Amino acid sequence: MSATSPSSVEYETLRKVRWRLLPFLTVCYLFALIDRTNVGMASLQMTEDLGITKAQFGFGASLFFVAYFLVEIPSNLALEKYGARRWIARIMITWGLVSAAMAFVQGATSFYIMRFVLGAAEAGFFPGIIFYLTLWMPARQRGKAMALFALGIPLASFVSSPISGALLTLDGTLGLHGWQWLFLVEGLPASLLGIACLFWLSDRPRDARWLTPEQREWLEQAARPATNVGVAAGAVSKWAVFRSWQFWGFVLACCGASASGSVLAVWQPQFLKSFGLSDFETGLVNAIPYGVATVAMVIWGYSSDRLNERRWHTAIPLLLIGLSTVLVSFSNELALVVLLLTCCLVGAYSFKGPFWSMASAWLSPASAAVGIAAINATANLIGGGLMVNVYGWVFESTGSYAAALAPLSLLALASAMSILVMARGAGDSPSQQQAAIASDQT
Repeated sequence: MSATSPSSVEYETLRKVRWRLLPFLTVCYLFALIDRTNVGMASLQMTEDLGITKAQFGFGASLFFVAYFLVEIPSNLALEKYGARRWIARIMITWGLVSAAMAFVQGATSFYIMRFVLGAAEAGFFPGIIFYLTLWMPARQRGKAMALFALGIPLASFVSSPISGALLTLDGTLGLHGWQWLFLVEGLPASLLGIACLFWLSDRPRDARWLTPEQREWLEQAARPATNVGVAAGAVSKWAVFRSWQFWGFVLACCGASASGSVLAVWQPQFLKSFGLSDFETGLVNAIPYGVATVAMVIWGYSSDRLNERRWHTAIPLLLIGLSTVLVSFSNELALVVLLLTCCLVGAYSFKGPFWSMASAWLSPASAAVGIAAINATANLIGGGLMVNVYGWVFESTGSYAAALAPLSLLALASAMSILVMARGAGDSPSQQQAAIASDQT
């Protein structure tokens, strides 16, 4: 077989794309999640130093998701208009500076303001990258690619929890609290990576000088959504997606995983510390569930691609979240609690690769930028913003970190049922999903 045969071009092109984009984007997303969730570790000292109650902390942490919801769709439209290279750089530089500035909050009010501004600064990054990857990866390759990119989510807590625990031990160094050192040290690298985006990323395959002309041409064709499904690829308009019941089904499905990841990122360190651990020990133990989830989500994304199956690969992780959050309420031993929290996070993160492959295939090219951002933003508002608060309210009422997880189980089960009902008639292949949505809206 010649070096220029179609299969050879495909192999070499995708190999270059994976190695060029995925490691860099994963590191960028790792720092996005560190800067979003390190407030959980910071709370081990910050709430007492600033006199913030549990309810105030939960409310302030949730304001991130309110701003995220308000700004996410405009941000994704700006990415589509101005190009990924410049817009992703803008997002990262801004959120890095804001995250570092969290070190200077003085009380509940300034905490609320800075969490809101951080959400606005980061809004659009995750859905922007999901949309960006659809321009670079054929549909059949997206499950594994998106799972590899989403590795930044569990890796963020796996890497940062021990580091954050160590930074908290600097309390009093140079007159700063340990939580102030945490925000400063973990915030600024994102801004440096944002500058690197300007030199490393290309907006579209046709702009990639690191590919040969033949590879650029092949990728432009291969990553283009199919149009032979009985409807033109742009038939579903940019905003018509909101009139589809499937869209709201995707939102509900995403809520279960989003809520689990967000709630545990904010509250899990305090839950674990309640077993009598030190700040540093809490950081080490907090990393365990995320380390397991990192491996599991890659294996699960690979399985979804290999079997070309999305529905059950999306629903089963949600069912795992529901079961583990129920059982944790009956557990009093640290080892068992860590095991169940691990199962919950394995579900929350293994969900992402198959789900976003399904969602991006369902959306038309015209609606992709808006649709991906809207699903992610709405799920984050409900699953993250609301449920982070619900956890705080339930905890203040019951005094039990475990009991406060119970609402997550109900949401996760509803999310699983949503996927199973919604996808039953649409099938798993991109063409079947596109045909289903086109039929629903005509």
